[in-house]
Amino acid sequence: MSVSGAYQLSRKGVLRFHDEGYLGPFRICPPEQMAVSCDRIEREVLTTDGPNKNSRLHARHLDCRVVFDLCTSAAILDRVASVLGADLVLWSSNFFNKNPGDGESPWHQDINYWPIDPPVNVSAWIAIDDVTVENSCVRLIPGSHRKLVPHVLTASESLFAGLGEKADPAFVDASKAINMELKPGEFFLFSERLLHQSEPNRSNKRRMGLSVRLTVPFVKIYHGQPPLFPGHKVIVVRGEDKLGLNESAPPPVD
Repeated sequence: MSVSGAYQLSRKGVLRFHDEGYLGPFRICPPEQMAVSCDRIEREVLTTDGPNKNSRLHARHLDCRVVFDLCTSAAILDRVASVLGADLVLWSSNFFNKNPGDGESPWHQDINYWPIDPPVNVSAWIAIDDVTVENSCVRLIPGSHRKLVPHVLTASESLFAGLGEKADPAFVDASKAINMELKPGEFFLFSERLLHQSEPNRSNKRRMGLSVRLTVPFVKIYHGQPPLFPGHKVIVVRGEDKLGLNESAPPPVD
């Protein structure tokens, strides 16, 4: 099946993703349109329980249509399909809501925490709020996805999002890091192995982002293993799933 769409990556773009481990920023919608979605997220997500009883911020694409629609924007899916192929599975999403004073997220590679096999994934990080250096934008190291980095236990209780492990500092060259500042409605794509981090939120403004995790049907998702949860399911969002390796659900209704 061929890959097509208004936002399909060029061959040069695909090669850059493989070389650098990320692409962007791109835009889903203008800030004023994201403000409408943000209002719904604050009312329908932040104040209600979702499918994961341990976190209101996790996997809300399964029960909130506004989240599902952001996760499956053509601006995202066309580009990810250019990298992974025409058949795509949405297997996870997570809001990262960093309030003023919240601590750092240490350097890490996402695949260190995920129960998927083989480790094939492209993530999109969507800015819900204005995301700047001051309120803790994501920092990333281009090209760092080319090798797996050992992770070690973290000692600080002030770390954001409860990350219990971080990349071994001996394997991180932070001098090569870049800041990914985003306007509301913008996003970037990155590999499951890209080293990334964010500083404490030293501003007086919240920084909320939505991470979207996309893979292909031949990847096995171990639904009940942390950070996933009993009742977790995937949603086929592009093409078809001929293998049926994972438990699937239909998109949520609005």
